[in-house]
Amino acid sequence: MKGRVLLIDDDLVFTRVLGSALERRGYAVRVVNEEADITTAVAESDYTCILLDLMLGEVSTIGRIGLLCEHQPQARLIMLTGYASIPATVQAIRAGAHNLLAKPVGVREVLAAMEDLPGDEGDALEVRPLGLRRIEWEQIQRVLTEQGGNISAAARALGMHRRSLQRKLEKKAPR
Repeated sequence: MKGRVLLIDDDLVFTRVLGSALERRGYAVRVVNEEADITTAVAESDYTCILLDLMLGEVSTIGRIGLLCEHQPQARLIMLTGYASIPATVQAIRAGAHNLLAKPVGVREVLAAMEDLPGDEGDALEVRPLGLRRIEWEQIQRVLTEQGGNISAAARALGMHRRSLQRKLEKKAPR
């Protein structure tokens, strides 16, 4: 056995596919789909890696990183998210995460992050300037984080109508 992995994600299909792939590669995998079960799972065993989804339903798991690092200091903590933004990444890393992977993510990327391996040459990120929509998205996320997630306060700080900001936030982050 290569190690024990705690996979915390509310996407049942994703956890089944990723869990099976990790088990085929020699890892013992424990899956948790609800925020309430995290504390129990952490106490059950020592893990070599914890894969934690940034959002479990409507609940952010950033606040759980400290608990996980405290109870499992030997574990490599990797955040998974479909809401990747620079402020979320910075916040997760400052809280104690070792890495943040944006969904959709492949098994190779997860394994590379778990084993702290550099990616294949084909996986290297292409350096290109950010587009205007991406810059706008990052600014909105930064202000929203500064305002503690308060959409009305963020809209005032950005000088835009609250509903316009909500519409922008409903869209996925531009690439």
